[in-house]
Amino acid sequence: MKCFLPLLLALSLVSCMKGKSVDLVIHNARIHTMNNENSIEEAMAIKDGKIVEVGPERQILNKYSADEYIDAGKKDVFPGLTDAHGHMMSYARQLLSVDLVGCKSFSELVVRVEKYSQAHPSGFILGRGWDQSLWGTDVLPTNERLTELFPNIPVLLHRIDGHAALVNQKALDMAGITPETNVTGGSIAVTEGRCTGLLLDNAIELVSKRFPDFPKKDLATSLQTVQQELLQYGITGVHEAGVEQKDYQLLKRLVDQNKLHLDLYVMLYATEENIAFAKKSGKIKHKNLIVRSFKVMGDGALGSHGALLKQPYTDDVHSHGLLTTSAEDLQRIALMAESIGYQVNIHAIGDSTNRLVLDLLVQIRERNADHRWRIEHAQVVDLNDFELFATTGAFPSVQPTHAVSDQRWAEQRLGTDRLKGAYAYKTLLNQTGMLALGTDFPVELTNPYLTIQAAVNRTNADGEPIGGFLPEEALTEEECLRGMTIWPAYASFQESRIGTLEKGKEATFVILAFPFRIRTEFESNYAFKVFIRGRERYTSE
Repeated sequence: MKCFLPLLLALSLVSCMKGKSVDLVIHNARIHTMNNENSIEEAMAIKDGKIVEVGPERQILNKYSADEYIDAGKKDVFPGLTDAHGHMMSYARQLLSVDLVGCKSFSELVVRVEKYSQAHPSGFILGRGWDQSLWGTDVLPTNERLTELFPNIPVLLHRIDGHAALVNQKALDMAGITPETNVTGGSIAVTEGRCTGLLLDNAIELVSKRFPDFPKKDLATSLQTVQQELLQYGITGVHEAGVEQKDYQLLKRLVDQNKLHLDLYVMLYATEENIAFAKKSGKIKHKNLIVRSFKVMGDGALGSHGALLKQPYTDDVHSHGLLTTSAEDLQRIALMAESIGYQVNIHAIGDSTNRLVLDLLVQIRERNADHRWRIEHAQVVDLNDFELFATTGAFPSVQPTHAVSDQRWAEQRLGTDRLKGAYAYKTLLNQTGMLALGTDFPVELTNPYLTIQAAVNRTNADGEPIGGFLPEEALTEEECLRGMTIWPAYASFQESRIGTLEKGKEATFVILAFPFRIRTEFESNYAFKVFIRGRERYTSE
């Protein structure tokens, strides 16, 4: 026994020297915790997908024994970035369609459609991405050429913002659209007694619902391509801004098959089918997929004159834009959502729509002070209405790259005075204390470093405009990073799980390939490694 006791003591000492057992230690790093103190630490211990401790290098290495050690080589480590407003399903379909992004003319658009039709001889043609403001004119296109080239195949080509579309005569006939057709919350362009093929907002659905969807197998593969693109930038979460029930079911199936690893916060479109599903299912937390909100389209887009303004457009004095969901329907959806505990996220571009939504939120605030209902875009706000963001508890979800993309024509649409309340991210932040930042991909690119460039420098990748667009509304570097980490976590009721790198939080983070820095000249960055809930999901090695 005397010999046995020293042996036990020695074994106990060896065990203590090895430290507490964990799965992974990240060390020799610059870990941006994004906590309240915005502290930067050197090392992090992880076990069972959660952070055990973050702290100094020597402390973590002495205290823990890990199955795996990663020497980060002084690289920057951030909480996984969240895109607070994206469209994975739309992007997946766009990758299967005619790519019209960046077309410099209508002729180039036609050539791309012809090439696509030759390579994909199906019974329909879908495309997205055209922007007439890049064609040296702001005149929206008409369909004569498409009708001539494709007399027997329906063609549907969405504008970059998704709020306008050009269709050929075959598609119009298929949908039964004539010059006499009326649609609430949309517009069918008619010239000299004939439809030009240009459709705005709700009118697009008259055609799109007649088109077949892409095969589920192709959509699933395309979604995984989208996921890989997001991961390469260090994006680990997406707020999917509006899906039909069939798309939710596809996302859920891929999550169950362990093929989608991103944190997915899915907003359901407020269709009757989705409303019935939400009432039956309640709030859903299924693995890495959360459903507890509705997406509602309040108006159209500024680029296609569909955003609803209080006063007429400066460049179209006969138009105020479109209210795509009536005030009565907004009220009905709001009361329904509040009764089942669902968040409502309302697309509001124009100052009239923003005020309508803010007035609605006054009522919700009286029922639930912590509703966290969101205004998606909050793009043009009357200067007299900004304070309502604070008093109603409205949560702005904005996309900084819209500002620098729209700056070519924004003043033309709005005029000088109204521009003062547009893309006003700093003003919104001062009212609310938080902003959720996103890209609105595929309307814009997925690259989050373009978001940082637009938010901090108020310029695009080419450094335009010189001096920045409305530079007084710039965000600081820290504000921008919080808008991509902890604030979108709060905007989706996930602040207890993700958004910072702290003890007890999920080990979801990105190790950047290059040093993080903000420069006047645009400089992109990429992920060296990405971990989601403690598991490596991407590496550039």
